[in-house]
Amino acid sequence: MPGSGPRVAVVGGGIAGLAAAWELLARRPDAEVVVLEADHRFGGKISSAVIGGRSVDIGPDAFVARRPEAAELCRELGLGQDLVAPGSARAYVHVGGALRRLPEGLVLGLPTRLGPLVRSRILTPRGLVPLVVDAAARWRRGATEAARTGDGAVGPLASERLGPQVVDRLLDPLVGAIHAGPVDNMSAAAVFPALLEAAVRPGSLARNLRRVARPSAPGHGAAPSPVFLTVRGGLTQLVGTLVEALEASGASLRPGSAVRSLRRHGNWTLSTDHGEVEADAVVLAVSASVAAGLLRPLHAPTAGFLAGVRSSSVALATLRFAAGDVGVPLDGTGFLVARPQDTLLTACTWMTSKWPHLAVPGDVLVRVSAGRAGDERVGALDDAAYVARATEELAPVLALRAGPEESVVTRFADAFPQYEVGHLHHVEAAEQAVAGLGGLALAGAILRGVGIPACIASGRRAARAVLGPLADGARP
Repeated sequence: MPGSGPRVAVVGGGIAGLAAAWELLARRPDAEVVVLEADHRFGGKISSAVIGGRSVDIGPDAFVARRPEAAELCRELGLGQDLVAPGSARAYVHVGGALRRLPEGLVLGLPTRLGPLVRSRILTPRGLVPLVVDAAARWRRGATEAARTGDGAVGPLASERLGPQVVDRLLDPLVGAIHAGPVDNMSAAAVFPALLEAAVRPGSLARNLRRVARPSAPGHGAAPSPVFLTVRGGLTQLVGTLVEALEASGASLRPGSAVRSLRRHGNWTLSTDHGEVEADAVVLAVSASVAAGLLRPLHAPTAGFLAGVRSSSVALATLRFAAGDVGVPLDGTGFLVARPQDTLLTACTWMTSKWPHLAVPGDVLVRVSAGRAGDERVGALDDAAYVARATEELAPVLALRAGPEESVVTRFADAFPQYEVGHLHHVEAAEQAVAGLGGLALAGAILRGVGIPACIASGRRAARAVLGPLADGARP
C-alpha cells in the first residue's frame, strides 16, 4: 500500500530525480515518495517547443544507444515501440572550409582503421604520419602514468600516439562537444574508459581501441546498429509518461518547491518554499552548486568538492528555414566543427534529416550549439544576436539564401560539469561521505556522465543506496 513504508524525498525533478523516484517505487511500492522541483515543470534539460507546427526537442534530442538505461526505462514505461533511430548514419566535420564525411571505424572520434580515414581527407598527409607509425607499433610501451594512477587526460593520451590533428579534427569536436569543454584535461576514466584501457596496453593504440570498443560505424558487410535513439514525438514524451506513471503509483510531485536547507535530527527535514518536508531518506538530484549549498552545513569537504567543479554554459538555437533557402543537400545528421577555428558554433544538427518524423514539406529544421568551458562569448549575446551570428556562420556552409523564418533559443547556464583528471576518485569519496550521513545519496550529471542514460543510471543507483538501510522497513 503506497505511503505505508518509508518516506523518501527526491530533490530535483530532472531525468535523474524522476528515475530515482521510479526506482524507489519499483523496489518499495509501499514507500511515500515526494519529488521536490524548483522549476514549474519537470524534465530538467529535456524540453520542447512548437516550431513550424510540430513539437520539437529544444534540449537533448536523443540518447546514446550503446548504454541501455534510457531504452530500458522507455520499455518499462510502454514506450519501447516508440523508439526510433536517426534517418541517416552519415555525419560530417567542418574542417579547412569544407564538410568532410566522418569515416567508418571511429570510436568516439578516434580512428581504428587507417583506410577510411585517408579517404575522408579530414587529415592532411602530415597529420596521417603518426597514425601510420602507430599502425606499425608492436611493442611500444603503454601509458605507464595512466596505468599507475588509473586516469589520464583524454587529449594527451590520444595525441601522443595518434597526433594532434586527430585530436583537433576528430576527438575534440565530438567528445568536447558532448561535454562542452576541451579534451586537454578531460578525465579518460570518466568520459572515455575505452581509450584509457587501450592506452595502457602496449602496441598500437588504434588496434587496441578496435579490440576494447565497438566502432561507431559498421564495417563492410556488418549490420548497422544505431548510435542514437529517441522517442517518436520527442523526449518530452518520455518525461510526460514517466511523470504520469509516478503519479499513478502514488508519488507526490511538487513543482515550484525549491529546497532551501537540509538538516538531520533523527530523520531529515527539508525546508522548501511551501513549508517543511520530513523524510526518512533523501536523494539529491540537483546541480553541483545547489547540492554544495545544501551539504555545506552537513559535510564541508564534500560541499567544497562540488562547489569546485568547473562548469560550462551552452546555448542552442533551433532554426526553421524555407527548404528553397538551403542550397546544399542535408544528407546526414549534421556536422561538428573542428578546432582551431574562429567560429562561435561548435556543432549543427540537421533535425529534419536526422529525424524523418519531423519532416514537413517546404521547410527544414537545423539546430546549432555554442558555448564551451573557456569560451563564454555566446553568453554575451542576446537571443537575436546569437541567431544572427549563427546564420552568418551557417550561410557559406549550407549555401543559405535567406535567414530563418522562425527561431527558438535555449540556454543552459553552468549546466555541463567538467570532468577533469581524477574526477571519479573525488566522486567516490563524496558518495562515501554522503552515505555516512545516513539515508542520503547523490545523483545527476555531476557524477559519472552528462548524458540521459548516465543520469538515469545515477538516479536509480541513488535510490538503491538510500533504500538499503530501510530494507527491513525500519525508520532511522
